[in-house]
Amino acid sequence: MMTLKVNGRDQQLDADPETPLLYVLREDLKLNAAKFGCGSGQCGSCTVMVDGHAVLSCVTPLVLLEGRQVTTLEGLGTVSEPAPIQRAFMEEQAAQCGYCIAGIMMRAQALLQRNSKPTDEQIRAELEPHLCRCGTHMRILRAVRRAATAMGGGVRTASEDTL
Repeated sequence: MMTLKVNGRDQQLDADPETPLLYVLREDLKLNAAKFGCGSGQCGSCTVMVDGHAVLSCVTPLVLLEGRQVTTLEGLGTVSEPAPIQRAFMEEQAAQCGYCIAGIMMRAQALLQRNSKPTDEQIRAELEPHLCRCGTHMRILRAVRRAATAMGGGVRTASEDTL
């Protein structure tokens, strides 16, 4: 038996310590935003945050997570009170099929928590590991910019980078 802190709550789990986090989130805790895409850490659909950092949950065993804070998309906001990142993605209609978008939002959230005013290049670099075939990439970038502004930051321009 191990205790895992997920979305601010302690969860008692009876699982093999080598079990990937994704399986426990989806099967045991019924948190289904993170998706199984490739199973090998190549697509980003399973991205969650661990202690504020984007992590691929399909390749992260439970044994590495005891005493650490796991945050899923469900832990950011609610249907009635979405988090700024969630609201921005809705307002920009940044999801098409929706399969990878939860992982993209979690990686964007991690970026904005450590850098409240990223450049477009930093946003693109942060989201680069995600495979998305929807064709809404410009909407996704606009959504991250909108969330940065809503969270009190914004997006740095190229001229600000030279200061």
